[in-house]
Amino acid sequence: MNAPVTSPFTHGGMRPPAERDYGYKWTAFIAIGISFVTQVLSQSMVFVALSDIADDFGVTLRAVSWVVVIQALTISAFMMPMGRLADIIGWRKVHLAGLVVFGSGAMCVALAPTFGLLIAARVLMAAGNSMGQSVGTAMAVAVFPPEERGTAIGSQTTAVAIGGASGPMVGGLVLQVLPWEALFWMVLVPIGIAFVAGYFLLTEERLGQPRDAERPPFDYLGATISVIAISIFVVVVNNPLAMSWTSPLLLGGFAAVAVLFAGFVPWELRHRAPMVQLRMFADRIFSMASLARFLGFLGATVTILMAPIYLISLRGMDTAAAGAVLFLGFVGMGVSAQATGRLSDHFGPRRFAIAGFVIMMTTALSFSFLTNATPLWLVAPLLFVNGIGMGTWNVPNNTMIIGAVPVSRLGVVGALTNLTRNVGNVVGQAVAAGVVVAVMAAQGFDIPLSEVRETAGASAAFFDGWRAAYWMATFFMGIALLCTVFAPGGRRGSRER
Repeated sequence: MNAPVTSPFTHGGMRPPAERDYGYKWTAFIAIGISFVTQVLSQSMVFVALSDIADDFGVTLRAVSWVVVIQALTISAFMMPMGRLADIIGWRKVHLAGLVVFGSGAMCVALAPTFGLLIAARVLMAAGNSMGQSVGTAMAVAVFPPEERGTAIGSQTTAVAIGGASGPMVGGLVLQVLPWEALFWMVLVPIGIAFVAGYFLLTEERLGQPRDAERPPFDYLGATISVIAISIFVVVVNNPLAMSWTSPLLLGGFAAVAVLFAGFVPWELRHRAPMVQLRMFADRIFSMASLARFLGFLGATVTILMAPIYLISLRGMDTAAAGAVLFLGFVGMGVSAQATGRLSDHFGPRRFAIAGFVIMMTTALSFSFLTNATPLWLVAPLLFVNGIGMGTWNVPNNTMIIGAVPVSRLGVVGALTNLTRNVGNVVGQAVAAGVVVAVMAAQGFDIPLSEVRETAGASAAFFDGWRAAYWMATFFMGIALLCTVFAPGGRRGSRER
């Protein structure tokens, strides 16, 4: 994929980057950033409302977990098709339509009279979220000059960190005085602001999206296969019904995914306008950075899953205090994302991605030695440093991927990088939880987390599983580090092709 350097902005009458006015970049990014923060906040705030939702509708906690599972399933399944559609009809159109769908879904969730209709409304809300995530990266990159691509992606990552950190805190505060429905009415305000700002500030001329002279057809069959395959995969990996991993249903699900993928690849290679241009993976920068991204989130998500369990179930902290400690990780990620993004623009992204993976390996090994007697004054800085490592590898890794593709494919590739993150998180959390549960069960402790702290010997068994999970995370980070080390050096900034 080492095509000659050309300007994709010349398509469809768009001005090349050198002639475009980027003076409005931060104003435009605010419009994008508001939607980022709100949509990520909506994903993280729902966890604190699950118990109230279960009580309100009289369903079990296992049943109410579908409020989260259906969100992950819908976002993951529709992200790439929406990204490709946006490349064809326009990023702005999909972004604004996504905000409307998201807001409509939030309103329907708040008004849902039954649990079944609530789940249906969550599908609608998540569909709008997937539309926003599918074009968010492309638009953030487009409003900045090519030589500031790292700054753009760093700012996007900071917005995501703010949303992720704010969700549980905002949700917890609101639920102190208002019913859970208020959370979904609340998000309508910033979403409305994001729509108005996007409508007036994110014009197609400012975004400079390249267009083909003839609109290519949408790959309906490829999109359908990917939606079905990803949906089955997310459900099977989440295993919300807690079936045995050797059950025929789960094994059949994995087999179905393999068959669908086997059909997807040749179809995409033959289609004249495929949903995903698989030949992009022939570019070593793109393929190695994409693999590093998947492995990076596979390892990083262990802390996202295990740290709250450690603080609340093993250390006995209340949720407010634990949330304050966990917030340090988001602070570290937000700070390092901004700094690393800007530095990547000047010195190239690869060295910072390498540094980030080294930090993540170091913190993962350090986490493996924690016990329930480790002083919090050691745990809190470790979470902060882990957040710094997360932002340090995530932003330059994303910059390497985005910089390896034509601007005309930014929508679907931006969606692909977000899908890689989501799938890495889903798989990593399932594997980490499976490791801990397996180790504890092998020692005779198949008990709820709430009983681990008070049951003799259970804490020791938990920490055996904890160590195994973090050694696994260190291994994944090490492979991601090697992928980054052996990726081609690339240029500063991005390739304009």
